[in-house]
Amino acid sequence: MRAISKLISHNRGLIAFLLCMVVFRSAIADWNVVPTGSMQPTIRIGDRILVDKAAYDVRVPLTHLALLHRADPQRGDIVVLDSSAAGERLVKRVIGIPGDQIALLHNRLYVNGQPARYEPVAVAGIRDDREDPALYAVEQLGADRHTVRWSQAQQGHTRDFGPVTVPAGHYLLLGDNRDNSADSRYFGYFPRSEITGRATRVALSLDPGNHYLPRQDRWGAALR
Repeated sequence: MRAISKLISHNRGLIAFLLCMVVFRSAIADWNVVPTGSMQPTIRIGDRILVDKAAYDVRVPLTHLALLHRADPQRGDIVVLDSSAAGERLVKRVIGIPGDQIALLHNRLYVNGQPARYEPVAVAGIRDDREDPALYAVEQLGADRHTVRWSQAQQGHTRDFGPVTVPAGHYLLLGDNRDNSADSRYFGYFPRSEITGRATRVALSLDPGNHYLPRQDRWGAALR
């Protein structure tokens, strides 16, 4: 015990710093590595994203217990959640908020009966396109604009759904990589209590397909 006490005494600064970092990352802001392509092209494999953990709630560190409610997720937000249905942490985009009627028909999104507009766009640098050529378009519904990806090999619309109505206290989330994302089409609606923060920008990005060299053009890029 004396040795432990001595060790603590000599490392109080380091211990305090580590405790502060745990509290900061748990309750205020965090950064997460993205290992999959479900949000391509918005978030690419190897991106390390910044997450505002206090965007919606101020929580007790290391728990989901909310101390202060600040806001609710809005359509178009990119959220991070600890999903019990998926059994892992997910990063997806909010498509439907409670009460919304959502449909995805022939790859076209409808929110409360209003169809999204699509503008074809060229996207470079997605490594998956070499084996799985894709189509890209800017999807716009109201003020929200973001780029989505469709696989040219999966144009049978087998993942279309709806119309469905999002229940109270839940959200409908989709990946921007529409043909390669395990989202609300697989797991159903996600509870509000599981959403832990909002992804805001890319902190840094390393390309796993190119010896983990940095993608310097993505460092600090805002996520929309």
